[in-house]
Amino acid sequence: MVGKRGFWTRFGKPTVSYALMIALAAFLMAPFVWMVLVSLQPNRAPIPELSELWPKDAHWENYGTVLLQSEVPVGRFFINSLVVAVCVVLAQLFVCSLAAYGFARLRFKGKDGVFVVFLLSMMFAGPVTQIPVYLMVRSFGWLDTYMALIVPGVSSAFSIFLLRQFFMQIPLELDEAARLDGAGEFRIYWKLILPMSRAALATAGVFTFIGVWTDFFWPLLATDSLHMRTLEVGLSIFKNSYGGTNWPLQMTAAVVVMLPILVVFLLLQRHFVKGITMGSIK
Repeated sequence: MVGKRGFWTRFGKPTVSYALMIALAAFLMAPFVWMVLVSLQPNRAPIPELSELWPKDAHWENYGTVLLQSEVPVGRFFINSLVVAVCVVLAQLFVCSLAAYGFARLRFKGKDGVFVVFLLSMMFAGPVTQIPVYLMVRSFGWLDTYMALIVPGVSSAFSIFLLRQFFMQIPLELDEAARLDGAGEFRIYWKLILPMSRAALATAGVFTFIGVWTDFFWPLLATDSLHMRTLEVGLSIFKNSYGGTNWPLQMTAAVVVMLPILVVFLLLQRHFVKGITMGSIK
């Protein structure tokens, strides 16, 4: 027979833990669920009471209204954000992983000093470097183009640091064995190191995607025309034009902005959690 203490350890404690986690998850998801339910209310309807929050008839046409209207092209904003985010993530993972490979696996004079400079650059807030970057982009003639939105985000000191720390945990004996088989440095990096670093790449990719997708200041500074705006900037334009007193459409636009972040996180959740905890155990 199982004693009271054994019963609590085997059944009671896990039950309470799961109940608390479910309650916490429901609490955290409540604002997003509220936003979705408000977005399904009739056009120009006021914010309903909690007892009337569930719509009698779901107005999914609100999403078509937001995405397909011509006055404020939210669909174009969405495409711009998607193109910029995907390009920045792919380019940054490639460039930063190459730099991290050099810092972690190669030996060259001044390596530690250069890496310290990279770390020091993380101490400066993003807005500090926006004006010099803006002047450089303007001198290149890139303003109001995809180049202005993509190229400044290709490098990240944080991603280099994160990937370097992970690469250093991979035994150097694997590199030596690959060199004995005739593999060059790029082949070792591409065929050996990257496949073993999916968790770190996923973590860096998620952080980069969220940062680019939610960036407001730089797209506002680097673009002038309406058709080059991203979602974060376009959402403020939409609010001023249509959503200021139209809560269903405003919440619909907010759902459109948040949904890709949730999708990316859910798809990469397993690798993301593994990447976050990879420094705790070795």
